[in-house]
Amino acid sequence: MRPEPFRIEPAFSPRLWGSRTLAPLFPEKSNLAEPLGEAWLTGVDCRIASGPFAGKTLGAVWREMPGEWRGRRVADESNFPLLVKFIFPTEKLSLQVHPDDAYASVREKAAGGRGKTEMWHAVSALPGAQLLLGLKTGVSKEKFLKGLSSHTLEELFDMRTVRAGDTFFVAPGTPHSIGPGVVICEVQEYADLTYRVYDFGRVDANGKQRELHIENALQVTNFGKLAGGQVNPLPLPANGASRSLLAACRYFATERWDCTSNCEIAVDPQRFEVIVILEGAGNLAWPDGTARYQRGECWLVPASQGRIGVLPEASTSLIRTFVPDIPALKTELHRDGISAAALAQVIFD
Repeated sequence: MRPEPFRIEPAFSPRLWGSRTLAPLFPEKSNLAEPLGEAWLTGVDCRIASGPFAGKTLGAVWREMPGEWRGRRVADESNFPLLVKFIFPTEKLSLQVHPDDAYASVREKAAGGRGKTEMWHAVSALPGAQLLLGLKTGVSKEKFLKGLSSHTLEELFDMRTVRAGDTFFVAPGTPHSIGPGVVICEVQEYADLTYRVYDFGRVDANGKQRELHIENALQVTNFGKLAGGQVNPLPLPANGASRSLLAACRYFATERWDCTSNCEIAVDPQRFEVIVILEGAGNLAWPDGTARYQRGECWLVPASQGRIGVLPEASTSLIRTFVPDIPALKTELHRDGISAAALAQVIFD
C-alpha cells in the first residue's frame, strides 16, 4: 500500500456556548438547530475521506497504519498522539483548568491517563474579543476560593484582547477561558480532560447545570508565575511562503504558512504531519498524485512522503503540526541562524 496524503472528515460537537453558524470555515453548517462548539479534525472517531483508508475511522486506521506512514518518532504510540480542533464560542467557555501527565496518570487512568497541554491560534476575531489566561499576580488558593464563593472569580484572571493571528501557549495547571467573537484553532496532546471551576450558572435544555470539578481543579492549578501565555511567532525560512513557528513542546510543534505562490513543505521521515487549511483553495501535490484542497479541511501527510507541494489558486493560509524531537528541532533551527534566545520564546521544554 503506497503511502499518500489523505483527508480527514471533521466531527462536530454541540456545546451550550457554541455557534449556529460555522461559516466561512464550514459554510454548510449554517442556520443550525442547535449550537456547535467544536469541530474535531483529528478525533479518533473522525472518518477518513480519501486514499486507501477511506471510510474507516482515524482511530482504527492508526492501529493498522504501517510504520512508513507513522514515522519512527511515533511508531510505538498505541493511540493517535495529536488532537487538532476548531472552537466556535458565542458565549464564554467555563472557567477551567487541565491537569498534566503526572497527575492524570495517577488520578485519571480511566480517562486515558494523559494530561492536556495545548496552544490556541486565533483564526479570526471580532473587535474587542477577549480570553482569560492565568491568574493575576498575588492570587492565592484562598483568594481563589473566596472569588468562587462570591461569584467574582472571573475578576481574578488575566484578561487578554485577541486579534486574528494571535497565538497562546496553555500549559497544564493554567486556569483559562475563551470568550465570544473569536474562532480558535487548538492543537494539543490527545486528551480531553477538563476540570470546570465555574460555568456562569448555565443550564442545558433540560434545566441541568454541567458538572464542576473544583477539588481536582484546586489540586492542579498553578497559583504562581504563568507558564506560557501569548507567544510571538518566530519567522522561519521558506520559498514561496511566509512561514512562522507558532509554538512547540514535546507534544507538538505548530507552524503557520501563508502561501501566495507555489511552495513546498519538506516532510521529515521521522514523523507524519497534519495540515489544516485556514483559508484559500488550490491543489496539494506529491510525487505520485495531487488532490484539491479548500478551507476547513484537514490532511494527514505520511512520514515517508518526503515533500508535499501547496499550489494555491487563492491565497492560502495553513497550519502545519507534528510531534517533534525537540533537541533535533532546535539543532535544525540553529542551523538556520536562529538564536537560542529566540527559540526560548516559542519552544516550551
